[in-house]
Amino acid sequence: MSNRNAVFVIARDRTPCNPVHPAVARKSLSEQKAAVFRQYPFTIILKEKKSDNPQSLRIKIDPGSRYTGLALVSDKNIVWAAELEHRGFAIRESLTSRRQLRRSRRNRKTRYRKPRFLNRRRQEGWLPPSLMSRVYNIQTWVNRLCKLAPVKAISQELVKFDTQKMVNPEVNGIEYQRGELFGYEVRQYLLEKFNHTCVYCGAKDKPFNLDHFHPKSKGGSNKVSNLVLSCVDCNQAKGNKLPSEFLSKRLDILAKIEKQRKQPASDAAAVNATRWKLKQILESTGLPVELGSGGLTKYNRTRLSLPKSHWTDAACVGQSTPNSLNSSGYQPLIIKAMGHGSRQMVKPDKFGFPRTSPKLRQKSFYGFMTGDIVKAVVTKGKKIGTYFGRVAVRKTGSFNIKTKTETVQGVNQKYCHGLHKSDGYTYSFGELSKVNSPVLKPTGNEIEPKIISKPKSEKWVQLSLF
Repeated sequence: MSNRNAVFVIARDRTPCNPVHPAVARKSLSEQKAAVFRQYPFTIILKEKKSDNPQSLRIKIDPGSRYTGLALVSDKNIVWAAELEHRGFAIRESLTSRRQLRRSRRNRKTRYRKPRFLNRRRQEGWLPPSLMSRVYNIQTWVNRLCKLAPVKAISQELVKFDTQKMVNPEVNGIEYQRGELFGYEVRQYLLEKFNHTCVYCGAKDKPFNLDHFHPKSKGGSNKVSNLVLSCVDCNQAKGNKLPSEFLSKRLDILAKIEKQRKQPASDAAAVNATRWKLKQILESTGLPVELGSGGLTKYNRTRLSLPKSHWTDAACVGQSTPNSLNSSGYQPLIIKAMGHGSRQMVKPDKFGFPRTSPKLRQKSFYGFMTGDIVKAVVTKGKKIGTYFGRVAVRKTGSFNIKTKTETVQGVNQKYCHGLHKSDGYTYSFGELSKVNSPVLKPTGNEIEPKIISKPKSEKWVQLSLF
């Protein structure tokens, strides 16, 4: 089964053209009619002027707390798909660590200072950096796709999570004000929380029931923390037994469920806090923005018989979803946000306040920067061979290259050829999608091009990614 993801095409004046099949792009490169412009997402630039009627493509976005699905869809089918992994929780942990270190240092090195409250004003619409990073990641990729393809519209899933109803489904009256979050389906939340998997047997392709982990007949409550996802067979086998009784011979599963069911609704809170900010950012592009609910996305995916994944959910967002979509044969690009390494450090004085300007360090040597994806062809020495991967640079010119399977140390810079500049993201490919296939998993940490046949030129080696 071949990969049906399209290759992006831009004209000589950098205007986007219609994406083409990988075979068409390969032929254009072999005939010297185009050159490789960008590796991820793979893009070619034409050497001659080309006048074609651009399609009306639509970017569809399924935003999430940890992963966001992206799909480029035409009036008839999927053109390109990707899954974007955020680093919001890593940012939150870093900020928490920094705050603790600063508090400790100030307590040690400064005189007593009376606490001050509300002495800092935040701008209207302010969000923490851990949440804004999710919005900025999506904004970055929407802008990139608009430069590489003739995008005419955007669709966003506007998810509504009723976190108060999730904690206590029986809340009512003055205790519960009917705002815009009213009416969230607890079942959908549990499906996401337990990854569409039975907590007792691990089944995924069965009908699910909502099971009271501690039975109501023995003092259990209706709180979401007491609800788990269970297949029909396990639910009937458990009946009104206590968890310790039903899982007496599987204590490892009991401990896992206890830990998982008590996790806070931080994912739902992150999506709630960023959904309107993301809508505002998307509308600033000047393109019409269509909003769709989570229920409509699930209805479209079920109607089209598509497998459950982030990118297929994105393709089904909104009323603009075509009447037929074929996900078979697509290999989405897995994008992971890694940061740009732009943290600035200063030297403090004895009171803990900055006394110098931020440290400036050289990050680029011999035209390469740590994180660049390179191809190194070593022709002599102990490391003869061809290596693809990310490079770690040194001032001496002796670089390390991290491939898919190993880290090759001490490769001279003169053997390195740049394929893709570091842009704050790492890339890999998901498995080829099949009908009723399970959720996609990355096939590796990095993309390693494979030569299908003996290459005639460097361009053939680069296009062998497809």
